[in-house]
Amino acid sequence: MLDVRNENGVPDGHPEYQAGHVPGAVYVDLPTQLVGARTANSGAGPLPTISELQGHARSWGIDNGDTVVVYDNVFGTKAGRAWFVLRWAGVKDVRLLDGGYAAWVAGGYPISSEEPVPEPGDVDLSPGNLPVLGTDDVEQFAKSGPLLDARGHEQYAGSPPTPGGRSGHIPGALGAPTRENLGDDGFLLSDGELRERFAALGADGSRPIGLYCGSGVAAAHEMAVLASLGLHAALYVGSFSAWSSDPARPVETGA
Repeated sequence: MLDVRNENGVPDGHPEYQAGHVPGAVYVDLPTQLVGARTANSGAGPLPTISELQGHARSWGIDNGDTVVVYDNVFGTKAGRAWFVLRWAGVKDVRLLDGGYAAWVAGGYPISSEEPVPEPGDVDLSPGNLPVLGTDDVEQFAKSGPLLDARGHEQYAGSPPTPGGRSGHIPGALGAPTRENLGDDGFLLSDGELRERFAALGADGSRPIGLYCGSGVAAAHEMAVLASLGLHAALYVGSFSAWSSDPARPVETGA
């Protein structure tokens, strides 16, 4: 089990993990272990190299054939990045803890402040096991299938504007905040409610589905939600941070 604490505005989730976590869970630092080195046009959250990721995964104690459960303190919306990265790298059985750490605590389950030191795993990883989109793919993709923006409505609309940057969304994209896949209690909506929501956005499996967000984190959670319904999508890993870094790429604002 992996604990992926990285709440917005909190650069290091390790102290919170140390104060209490699911017994046996291993801490994973999203910004340094699930994100690779940035380049000029990569966006804020490029994928790590497969060798870097394999080293991390083995240090977390993952073996070939393991079932891996991931959770966070924001109802899975950050742990979805771990789901995506590990699935992309070939780990077949990765699951999100519905409701996240808050649900675990509320359920009266045990917590621990002891940090485990797992035996090194033997997992063998390889890239490309989930589909991804590049920046050049996205503009055409929006014309042929639903391209969903998993950020909040204000970010999608570009209001208020981002200081010193470009605000809004990729032309043709539809606003589909991943937080709206959850109820007020932080648990996933029912399958029926989720299918109805995505069908209204044209994401019913009849056409390819594309996803993006700001840096490839929120959209990874939405990809996991779609996968739970048997709906397959491709993730634009660079997301809006990559798209908007190129002044030649058009941006739309408004709802």
